[in-house]
Amino acid sequence: MNDTQTVPNTPKSHAGLRKRRPSRGRRLRLVTVAVLALGLVYLAYWQGYAGRFVVTNDAYVTGNLAPLKAQTAGTVVDVRVDDTQFVQRGAVLVRLDGLEAEVAFEKAAANLADSVRQIETRFSQAETLRQKLAAKEARLQRSRHDLARFHSVAADGAVSAQQIENSEFQVREEEADARQTRAELEGAEALVRNTTPADNPKVLQAIAAFKQAYLAKVRQEIVAPVSGFVAKRSIQPGEQVRPETPLMAIVPLDYLWIEANFLENELTHVRPGQPVEITVDLYGSDTVYHGEVLGLGAGTGSVFGLLPPNNATGNYIHIVERVPVRIGLRTDELQAKPLRPGLSAVVRIDTRHPGRSVLKPLTTTPSDYKTEVYDRQLEGAAALIRQIIEANRVHKSPKGSAPDTRHS
Repeated sequence: MNDTQTVPNTPKSHAGLRKRRPSRGRRLRLVTVAVLALGLVYLAYWQGYAGRFVVTNDAYVTGNLAPLKAQTAGTVVDVRVDDTQFVQRGAVLVRLDGLEAEVAFEKAAANLADSVRQIETRFSQAETLRQKLAAKEARLQRSRHDLARFHSVAADGAVSAQQIENSEFQVREEEADARQTRAELEGAEALVRNTTPADNPKVLQAIAAFKQAYLAKVRQEIVAPVSGFVAKRSIQPGEQVRPETPLMAIVPLDYLWIEANFLENELTHVRPGQPVEITVDLYGSDTVYHGEVLGLGAGTGSVFGLLPPNNATGNYIHIVERVPVRIGLRTDELQAKPLRPGLSAVVRIDTRHPGRSVLKPLTTTPSDYKTEVYDRQLEGAAALIRQIIEANRVHKSPKGSAPDTRHS
């Protein structure tokens, strides 16, 4: 018989169990309290900081890219800039071979001179016909006077009937001759009436052709429309170009903005005028740019895609779309740390500020963002036109007056 017997639990072992059970309960209570505390901290953080922001990393630096294209045909003979080079507005960047343009310009100048001479001839012809008509009308007036005198003395037998008849025929012939000359004069005056050799329609046509040739000559030098940095230079000396041939792009870096693409359900409280914090990967999260919401896009990105969606056909899948938001940047911050179009950014919009209606965006165009280099391309043409006209006029009228081309 086995003498080994089960020893019942002693009071000491019961006491240990009682000690372990309260310790485990305290730990559960501590964990619960810690979780609740973390929840309260997160709730406070959300309400005080995170809840007021909408954030996206689908944001990029955007700017204006000014494409430079040829305005006339020609062969490239000189390329004066390269990528990353800064150029001033109006600087000559590319020069084309100007021989054909020079020949066309000389031809247009000769045509203008010839047109002025032709119009001067027409003025002279009109004046000649005017004088002829005056002489014929004078003779006609004399013949009529003689015929009237013959009729007055015919009863006395002073003149014969034959002489009277001859005078009548002479009057009719001179009347017909005067009518013919008057018709010729009216035809000549129709070409010059109420004009001068400087503003006659034929001369104006020659002036327009001259200006076109002058423009083609001037445009052999391709200038920068705006100040900025050269990018994507694709032209080489010796290359043949035509109008609209892309040569390069010029990127002004003094006017940039952020285009942030937010999900549509994040834009409930986004308004123009709200402050924005931006960080760019180029400088890291320690560098914060400050801006403001300028406006919200007029449609989602898919609407303006090459193939817009048509949900009325086929199977439908609900997709949360993104809407572009334009965010302005401060000029002083851009000057301190320049950016480049295309850089990635993280955008945080503070929606606690009320902003203004989405129908009243703050987006504006800078007052100095324009170019006048093309407006000045015809500046020298007017002086040359006046010089050609004056050099080819036969009868130079006093300054401010015009030859009288009205019918006398």
